[in-house]
Amino acid sequence: MATFTVVIPFFQKEPGILARALDTVFGQTYQDFDVIIVDDESPLSPDAELAALAEGERSRITIIRRANAGPGGARNTGLDNVPASTRFVAFLDSDDLWMPDHLKNAHDSMTRFGADCYWASMQASDEFYYHFGVAKLQETETVVRLSDTPLVIEVPDLAGVMLKNWSFLHLSCMVISRPIFETVRFDAGLRLAAEDVLFFCDCILASKRTLLCDEAGAERGKGLNIFHSIDNQSPEFLRQQFNTWVALDTLEDRFAERPQDIASITSYKNTARRQALWSQAGRLRRRLAPDLRLLAQWAWRDPAILRTAIELGTGKLARKRP
Repeated sequence: MATFTVVIPFFQKEPGILARALDTVFGQTYQDFDVIIVDDESPLSPDAELAALAEGERSRITIIRRANAGPGGARNTGLDNVPASTRFVAFLDSDDLWMPDHLKNAHDSMTRFGADCYWASMQASDEFYYHFGVAKLQETETVVRLSDTPLVIEVPDLAGVMLKNWSFLHLSCMVISRPIFETVRFDAGLRLAAEDVLFFCDCILASKRTLLCDEAGAERGKGLNIFHSIDNQSPEFLRQQFNTWVALDTLEDRFAERPQDIASITSYKNTARRQALWSQAGRLRRRLAPDLRLLAQWAWRDPAILRTAIELGTGKLARKRP
C-alpha cells in the first residue's frame, strides 16, 4: 500500500552497482515506497545485489525477470506491474544515485500543486557537462515561479522548450502520477537512443500540470547499466542515429500544428542524418564495410538522407579544390 513505486531497469556486468543505487533509495527521507526491479536478462543476477539488505528492505522489493527488451521494454514491464494502490512512479537507472530528499520534494510538490509529472535537476558534474539545472531556464524562458525553497517552477510551453534542448530532463529525476503511468509507455523499439525523449514528450502532452524542481534529485553513476556508451566509431552508432531519427519523426507528427517546434525537430533530424553518414564514411576510411542494409532501410523510410549524402559529398569535393 505504498504511495510511490520505484521502477529500476537492471542490466549489469559489474557487481555492486545496483546495491549502491538501492542504498540511496532506502536512504530517502520519504519512506512510503516499494520497488520493482526488472531483470532485463542481465548477465549479472540482481539477487547477489540484495544480499546486504535488511529483511524489511528486501520485503519491499519485487524482482521481475524477462527476456531482454532494452531500456524501454524493461521500464514498460515495470509500469505494467505497478500495484493498484500506487499513486506515483519514480524512475531510477540502476547506475544512478538519488539525493536523500528526492521523493520528499516530489511528493510535496506534486500533492501541493496537483501535478501529474515532475522533474528534479540532475546534480551538476564536470563529467556530464551537458546537464543543466532547472533554475537556468529562468534566464531564457517564460516561467512561473511556484515555490522558492526548493525552487519549483512551471514552464507554460515546456514541450517546445524541451525540443530546443532537453538536457535539463533526466529519467532518474522523473516522477509521474497514475493518470500518466496508466496510459503512457516507452517505444521499446528504440533500444539505443531517444526512447526517453519521446516518453518525456508524451508525458508532458498528457499531463494536466508538469513541475520542475531545481533541487538535485539524482546524480549520474559510473556503472555500465542498461544504456551503452556509443561513440561514432562503434558498430551500433548508425543504429543509434537511426533510432534518434525515428523518434524525431514520431515527434514531428505530435507537433504537426506547431511550426516553430517543427523547425527544431527538422534541425535535429538533419544532424542525425549527417552524423550517421560521417560515421559510415569513417568506416570506409578504416577499411571497414558500411552497414548497407541499415542505410537502405533508412533511405526507404527517409529519402532525404540521400540528399544529405549528396550535399556532404559535394561539400567535401568543394573543399578539396585548389
